[in-house]
Amino acid sequence: MSTEPSCCHGEKKPPRWKSYIPLLVIVSVTLLAATARQLTGEWNLRSWMHDWMGFFLVVFAMLKLFDLKGFTSGFQKYDLLAMSSRTYAMLYPFFELGLGLLYLSGAWPMETYLFTAVLMTFGAIGVIIALRKGLDVKCACLGSFLEVPLSTVALTEDLGMAAMAIVMLVLM
Repeated sequence: MSTEPSCCHGEKKPPRWKSYIPLLVIVSVTLLAATARQLTGEWNLRSWMHDWMGFFLVVFAMLKLFDLKGFTSGFQKYDLLAMSSRTYAMLYPFFELGLGLLYLSGAWPMETYLFTAVLMTFGAIGVIIALRKGLDVKCACLGSFLEVPLSTVALTEDLGMAAMAIVMLVLM
């Protein structure tokens, strides 16, 4: 008898790690895109992080915007502010899109870094609380149609983005 959990109609449920493949692909492609931008001149860590954050945020916002209602419902299950404000949950992808475009344009860098650090740190707090409660919910980070469980991966994403924004702020 198989020890793997079954899904539907006798099919085996895929291993949990496979649900992270879309996230790994997105991170890899955005890292490659940021690296490609650096190949045209002298390598610069701050510039590379700037480009990567821009590509990453634009792609993540796009995935959320494919199904804004689905994203909003999922996000409200674990984000502190989204739990009490559906309007905030619906606006969040637009905040990400705006930040991504600001990174790519290079406009208002200090404000962009500060807003990113605050937004991502606040998001991390909600993820920490949800993980401590043992909530078994889908992460809304890739929108509503890609199945990624809420886990320390989401926490690492939020804290990593906040840390990169702070590093870029310091390197200004």
